[in-house]
Amino acid sequence: MSVVLTHAYYIFEDEKEQNIMRPYAPLGLLYISSYLTKNNFKNEVYDSTFYSYQEQLSFIYKNQPKIVAIYTNLMTKINVVKLMKELRSNPKYGNPAIVLGGPDVTYNCENYLKAGADFLIIGEGEQTSYELFSAIVEGNDYSEVQGVAFLDEEGNVKKTPSRIKMKELKDLPLPNREAIPVHKYLETWKEHHGKSSMTVSTQRGCPYTCKWCSTAVYGQSYRRRPADLVAEELKLLKTTYKPDTIWFVDDVFTVSHKWLKSFHEEVIAQDAIIPFECITRAERLNDEILQLLKEAGCYRIWIGAESGSQKIIDAMDRRVDVDVVKSAIQKTNELGIETGTFIMLGYPGEDMTDINNTVQYLKDANPTHFTITIAYPIKGTSLYNEVETKITNKPEWQTSTDRDIDFKRTYSRKFYDYAVRYVVNEVNSSRNKSVVSYGKTKIRSILAQVGMRIYK
Repeated sequence: MSVVLTHAYYIFEDEKEQNIMRPYAPLGLLYISSYLTKNNFKNEVYDSTFYSYQEQLSFIYKNQPKIVAIYTNLMTKINVVKLMKELRSNPKYGNPAIVLGGPDVTYNCENYLKAGADFLIIGEGEQTSYELFSAIVEGNDYSEVQGVAFLDEEGNVKKTPSRIKMKELKDLPLPNREAIPVHKYLETWKEHHGKSSMTVSTQRGCPYTCKWCSTAVYGQSYRRRPADLVAEELKLLKTTYKPDTIWFVDDVFTVSHKWLKSFHEEVIAQDAIIPFECITRAERLNDEILQLLKEAGCYRIWIGAESGSQKIIDAMDRRVDVDVVKSAIQKTNELGIETGTFIMLGYPGEDMTDINNTVQYLKDANPTHFTITIAYPIKGTSLYNEVETKITNKPEWQTSTDRDIDFKRTYSRKFYDYAVRYVVNEVNSSRNKSVVSYGKTKIRSILAQVGMRIYK
């Protein structure tokens, strides 16, 4: 076997996901698999999601691939490092070349290479993977392959020139979903949520400049697959797998109104409508676009805000007015489409007034769903650069993730654990119609405020 494409996420080892059970297929690996297959390069995908670390090693041992290519991100890094060390230290696996790709490698080249990787693929992976894998298998010079990093003979990091990003996404073959156990994803969703779900990607890159967001793979760009090809993919999924819903993984689904109008026409013409949810920005919504989304099958829109404080939104370089976000959520609700929004607490400069503004914003906007995270700096982002000199906790790289990095904030880190509870319960108390439910959430809100005062 020439190459195994894999990752290092094991759902049954993820305690948090055990309570959520919303797994999605590794689309990035599946796109690379399709591209390799299109170019007659033999490959196998080992999707570790529903399997164990030991089962993954057994597969590699049995097949003795020349290359093991592993997708890594900040959440799977620890497992990836563990997997690399085992493959590197035990000759029974055949001493395969270890190649890593994904968003976490771009700004951690030296760490990953010295942890055991032979090569890193930086940025978009399809073309680079094909050229690099071909060079490795054929024993040719790989130093001329664009978009890779490796250690030279002196042990220094060597980076080749960056690869120019694909301009025409219409040339991408569809992701190789046949290579993975799709039925396991569909069954898991159906069992835990009553509806099955699959993912589709229509664009690469994001033209916006939010300081906390990583653009390590696709960059600050905007490239889109033709709407007719996206509709064809949806029709194929509808016929082959019959998912109940689709999650569009794009950063800003409605960034182009021209594209969206074409998408609306195509899914209707091709009988390719599947109920879907997507993410977008408030200023890229209006009454016409909302109606087109609804007619095309959209049942839920996630509209980013990150804060209810304009001061914090501006500090993030979000470039949107909080009242515009609030209005967009309200209009979407009125049209009968579910809404979601994201909240980030603990951003530099945030104080209690900003947190209370966020609570009021959530009460007024009244999204169907909202999620909260505590801000953390991802290496390579503007946020990381801003707080780098203020980092107070940076654990050993190989045994931690960026989520474990902490920096000097307005209040203590423990304060924000209570702040999350406060926001959730204070907002939910305003939604509870029964006296008992209101009382329970209000008491939790008050207790959270006590904790905030203690750790302030």
